[in-house]
Amino acid sequence: MKMNLDHRFPRETPPELVGIEPDIRVAFILCPMFTLLPFAAFIDSLRHAADEADFSRQIYCSWKIVADDCHTPLTASCGAEIMPQETFGDFGTLNYVVVVGGLLPHCLGLSKRARQYIRAAHDKGISIVGLCTGSFILADIGLLDNRRCAIHTEHISEFRTLYPSAVPVSGEMYVNDREVLTSPGGTSALDLAFHLIDTHCGKARAVKGLSSLLIDNHRSARRFHYRPHGHLAACGNRKVETAVEMMERHITTPYPVSELARKVGCSERELCRLFKKHGNTSPSETWRKIRMAHGHWLLLNSDRSITQISHECGFADSAHFNRWFKVIYKESPHAYRRRRRVRDQ
Repeated sequence: MKMNLDHRFPRETPPELVGIEPDIRVAFILCPMFTLLPFAAFIDSLRHAADEADFSRQIYCSWKIVADDCHTPLTASCGAEIMPQETFGDFGTLNYVVVVGGLLPHCLGLSKRARQYIRAAHDKGISIVGLCTGSFILADIGLLDNRRCAIHTEHISEFRTLYPSAVPVSGEMYVNDREVLTSPGGTSALDLAFHLIDTHCGKARAVKGLSSLLIDNHRSARRFHYRPHGHLAACGNRKVETAVEMMERHITTPYPVSELARKVGCSERELCRLFKKHGNTSPSETWRKIRMAHGHWLLLNSDRSITQISHECGFADSAHFNRWFKVIYKESPHAYRRRRRVRDQ
């Protein structure tokens, strides 16, 4: 008999986030016998960065899988099958087309229509990404001529033979040469995905994704060493590091420090003592700085209104956000945004 376990996994109510356009839009093309790991690493990075907590709504990031038709499953090298969602068509407001390679030579059997779609996207100024042996496809259609590209050491010799006009390199997690980006495969797809999320959505979204995917705290701290709270994310105390991870996962919906302490497994008093010991700060101040740093980034890199930014950063209203922004940055959000735009003109 099937048991209803819903009551054992109570879920928070997703925060209302309306009127927000995605900061990054991606279309995936899966080659024949594509490798599942780099695809999963990349798309799950987007999923975790796209929404608050683990609600998985396509708010800050959006993605789709495109193919010749929507009725034929695409088979991975491990035998798993994935159904595409759309056929090749208009590019709309796409930022990236991601080509996921696979077993050689099977992946080179990518259809003519798919290749034309990739070339047309590039010609329209859309950035192209090649994961794993997706670089072979990009080279095959001429997009890597005189461009550096990241190739797995296992394939670099045959790549050089097949595509002498390309400039393959090994030992790099990803390469971006004039908006054609390549990654050698495996977990290096994470590095490329988080680089793009950081660029388009801000460090807070990228770090939230790293935490959600259980990427090692110390690796995360090295990658985002300029975080205002980076020292706490890798301080060596499990309770503090876990608390910081949870703060990063709940930018829009912070909850009381007492609840945070309960989730971490200690008392509020102990958690405050640990934050004081390892960072000379408090949990509430750290959480506020994480949210304010994201708001600061949004002011500079998005057209969201102050009200939208306030809500995205977990403040009840813009007045509350404005007050704390002035405390930290010594001017109002409106004045800061206006001054930076005048300076950059």
